[in-house]
Amino acid sequence: MIKYANFVISSPDVAQCPSGLIAGSKPAEQRYIPEYAFIGRSNVGKSSLINALCHNPKLAKTSQKPGKTLLINHFLIDNKWHLVDLPGYGYAQAGQTQREKLRRMIERYCLLRQELTNMFVLVDCRLEPQKIDLEFMNWLGENGIPFSIVFTKADKLGKDRLASNIDIYKRQLMETWEELPPIFITSAEKNTGTEELLAYIESINATL
Repeated sequence: MIKYANFVISSPDVAQCPSGLIAGSKPAEQRYIPEYAFIGRSNVGKSSLINALCHNPKLAKTSQKPGKTLLINHFLIDNKWHLVDLPGYGYAQAGQTQREKLRRMIERYCLLRQELTNMFVLVDCRLEPQKIDLEFMNWLGENGIPFSIVFTKADKLGKDRLASNIDIYKRQLMETWEELPPIFITSAEKNTGTEELLAYIESINATL
């Protein structure tokens, strides 16, 4: 369970993100604060899930209008790791210039941020596999960026329909992937899956 979640900074580019380097008494003892980023298509429920994880309904800004997150937002969790709220992708009403700017921002963060430990890709469980999500996951895999899939809004479906939708997603992924990434099923409304997500993060931190 998260005890403290503090906003650190909003950055327009990875170059302005906070330094996660922890200096040791010797160069060999230097290490980075692990960083876990959350991303997904606009209106996937990213901010609501972050707030549920941190037990703070006002931590990440939520809105009925998609595309509200336009910067790289860092939150320090229990003085141990950074949670990063990345801009959503695929917001159709955003202009071409803005979409391209966000794409470059996201790609630069993914490729250049040494502190990035795992990317959580959020997917709306109510929808069939979306091309934009699959393409982004494939891009992460091609660039060797560790990621997990987080299905959101699980409370909006019955148990059987939820299981069926996730099974369809898994089968489509297996057409191009030899092994599936870790998968989590969540609901910000019911607080489903938040403990499992945090336990996964802690298990990674324990190995660093």
